[in-house]
This record gives sequence, C-alpha cells and structure tokens, in this order.
Amino acid sequence: MTTSDWRKILKQIESKPEIKARFLKHCKPKDRKFGIASKKCVICGRYGAHINKYNLKMCRQCFREVAEQIGFKKYI
Repeated sequence: MTTSDWRKILKQIESKPEIKARFLKHCKPKDRKFGIASKKCVICGRYGAHINKYNLKMCRQCFREVAEQIGFKKYI
C-alpha cells in the first residue's frame, strides 16, 4: 500500500471512529527513520535522489531548477 493509498482510505472512513482507529493501528505504514522513503523533497515531494548537503533537503531535479537563484554556480 502506497502512502497516498492509505490517506485516501482514511478520508473515506473519517465518519466511523472505531473503524478509523482500527485501521490506523493495523494498516498505516510505519514512519521511516532511514532509507529512501525517510527523506522527502521540500519543493515537489519526491522521495529519491536527494541533496542533503548544506541542509538543502531537495531532490536533484528541483536543485537544478533553483541552483542559480540560491547562489550555486555551474563549473564546466
């Protein structure tokens, strides 16, 4: 079950508190402390290919778009 799937199901059972509590106990994905799914891009929300150096916390695609705006230069 992907992250978006369980959130969709949670919205559907919002009006039934007993079923919602049981669902959260047994079906919710655990919070990740390490691995690919533990880091999320702050701009677009992607999980893979992160740049954490200098506390950027963004994926490489978003970094390429905003690199010059935040002061990085491209060396050839």
